[in-house]
Amino acid sequence: MKENYKNSLAGFKEIEPPAGLLGKVILAIKREEQLKKTRKLFFSFLLLLIFSLITVPYSWIFFVNQVKTSGILYFISTGINNLEIFFNFWQDFVFIIFESLPILGLITFLLSLGLCLFTLRLFLHKKGLLIKYLFHRI
Repeated sequence: MKENYKNSLAGFKEIEPPAGLLGKVILAIKREEQLKKTRKLFFSFLLLLIFSLITVPYSWIFFVNQVKTSGILYFISTGINNLEIFFNFWQDFVFIIFESLPILGLITFLLSLGLCLFTLRLFLHKKGLLIKYLFHRI
């Protein structure tokens, strides 16, 4: 039985891969890994950009509402309307203005705006990779 098996396979040659096939396979694998990384980067930037663009208006509204309720506008308008009194008591006015400053609203707005600008900068900085990804898919 072994002899029949060997005789029937004697006419066939072993198929050997062409030279450089291993390199092509490794290159294709690396290309797919890079494509996966780019896809992950694209979607993370997109989600972060959407999140930051949504939070900026809400944090602005929160900041404006805190400014309205804090009374800082009253102190500033009093200082502007009565400049003589303001210059006589400028230290007290400055202290009162800083004391009534809505810190939480200001920090919230600045963080959301900073996140939005940072995301846009990263998105534009990495646009070469992202554009290649988009055109590769099309």
